[in-house]
Amino acid sequence: MSNSFWSNIFKKQSNEIQSIANLWQSTPLFNKIPARHIEFLSAKMHVRHFQPDEVIFRQGDQGAGAILVMQGSVRVMANKTELALLEVGDFFGEIALAERDIRTADAFSIGNSTLVYFLKQDLEEWIELEPRLGARFLMNLSSTLAQRLYQVNQLIADQ
Repeated sequence: MSNSFWSNIFKKQSNEIQSIANLWQSTPLFNKIPARHIEFLSAKMHVRHFQPDEVIFRQGDQGAGAILVMQGSVRVMANKTELALLEVGDFFGEIALAERDIRTADAFSIGNSTLVYFLKQDLEEWIELEPRLGARFLMNLSSTLAQRLYQVNQLIADQ
């Protein structure tokens, strides 16, 4: 009798953890964070599969963390205006890592998509374990948020 039959169906396989870690490692959020720490965090992250046109979240929903596109693509809209079309390796919703605030846009799956959720609670626990790396991550997050704000300011100024 095979032991794999009784394995935990919710436990991520090591190749899935490595794939998640590799995608996060290529983002600015994890700049200068060692790979083993990214893998540790990736093992705690939550993977969710979405069907075509399925709502990921709506404007006004409570945010819980950042989301990484692992497979497929996501459309982000606000007031019927497309803000972004996100592909594999892109992330969004990172404001929720800094502040548990409401979502500022709607997000929909385009086709079948697999998304990885990095929750604020998991970040906070990691920061307690690794305060120096946590500080580095928070600097990366601040830089990412500042860059996005700058881009929006440029769009508004160009109108």
